[in-house]
Amino acid sequence: MNATRRQLLLGLALLPAAGLLPRPLLAADPDAAPSLESVPLVIHAAQGPQRLEVEVARSIRERSRGLMERDHLDEGAGMLFLYDRRQPSRNGFWMYRTRIPLDIAFIDEAGRIAEIHQMAPCTAGAPGDCPVTRPGVPYRAALEVNAGAFAAMGVAAGDCVSWPGGGGLCAGRASESSAP
Repeated sequence: MNATRRQLLLGLALLPAAGLLPRPLLAADPDAAPSLESVPLVIHAAQGPQRLEVEVARSIRERSRGLMERDHLDEGAGMLFLYDRRQPSRNGFWMYRTRIPLDIAFIDEAGRIAEIHQMAPCTAGAPGDCPVTRPGVPYRAALEVNAGAFAAMGVAAGDCVSWPGGGGLCAGRASESSAP
């Protein structure tokens, strides 16, 4: 092997260690989920405030992993996906390597639930073979919970969602049931 090729291969071998490759290209333990910040979240629904404890996925890496490889999500728990800017309606969510059936609420910039969808686990071997759930409306955040949880709590489109450091900017929230 010539010196130039050896240097190129050595440089490529060092990319993962330097954090210069995206996570999907790195060899990783699929069961080793990153530790995410957990925050209280309140959905101001017609039946009164519905309180959840949610993990917050803020970075591209955290949002890409989501709830993959998990076998269970506690009742009253979920994952909140936060974005720095409004996401277009064509950007959606898939269930590749996600084992738990989920509900997803797409939350607009005012903190209101714009749409709710149910998503089934995808057992396909390739990500491109999994269906994508698109909201059909722009959104600023998304909230995933166990399938059926939103219906059980009486949560619907138009309800306000609040959490520390964001959300809950819905007009008229003060007249709704107690805040978090």
